[in-house]
Amino acid sequence: MVQLKEFRIVMPMSLEEYQVAQMYMVMKMQQQSTNGDEGVEVLENKRFQDDVFGKGQYTSKVYRLQSKAPAWLTTIAPKDALVMQEEAWNAYPRCKTVIKCPYFTKFSLTIETVHRADNGTSENVHGLNEEQLAARQVEIIDIASAETDYWSYAIGSISFDFPKFKSTKSGRGPLLDGWQDNCRPVMTAYKLVTIDAPYWGFGYRLEQALLAGERALFIESHRNCFGWIDEWFGLTMQQIRELEQQGDCLLNEKISKLVLLTDAADCGQRFTHSSERQVQRVVHT
Repeated sequence: MVQLKEFRIVMPMSLEEYQVAQMYMVMKMQQQSTNGDEGVEVLENKRFQDDVFGKGQYTSKVYRLQSKAPAWLTTIAPKDALVMQEEAWNAYPRCKTVIKCPYFTKFSLTIETVHRADNGTSENVHGLNEEQLAARQVEIIDIASAETDYWSYAIGSISFDFPKFKSTKSGRGPLLDGWQDNCRPVMTAYKLVTIDAPYWGFGYRLEQALLAGERALFIESHRNCFGWIDEWFGLTMQQIRELEQQGDCLLNEKISKLVLLTDAADCGQRFTHSSERQVQRVVHT
């Protein structure tokens, strides 16, 4: 049975700020979770243009997440069953991500994201038909909540106390009860997750587990987006793109793979002493 769920993540920042924050967060979280055995391998990172999204950035990645597999899954599949292949088309403020698993060839997971300058009150931003709207579940995520479950521990740790947190550079925070209605600036990431695992006996359980995993990842990543605000606040898109390219090289060095990035011929030519220090600061902050 196909699962259709829309997550709405409200953020205390503008649309322009979120674009930088999201790229910074992805880069830093990938660096933190990657080592010689597990993590993220970047195969391609290049510009694209098509009739659907217009212009944007295309990425192709491999995620090796063996240690995060729930125990019940390892009883029916090997540990490398959680090697995932991801393709993403980022044409901000619209994005699409498709995730496949070579072990479960019938499995598919698609995340379509629309970003709006509102507090999560827009309906049907994805243009769903009546049948899809009837099947869709909606959940509004509060990044200030300290709620935890299995997946929140598997994916990350709660490291910010947002009801007490205040940004030094922007002056934003703390996030108190009802902050979504009173915060300025504010924006929302509307993430529509469509997941299908048509396997008799365990397909529904796999779908629910991966939905819970995506939910925990959305919470963790967006908490980091705001919690790291003093690290990315004031950076330009050009600066964050340069950091991203350098970070991709570091990722592939960590996981001992050849670099196959399209926008630069040689990773070594990209690094200056100052940019090396900047990327290392991101990794170790």
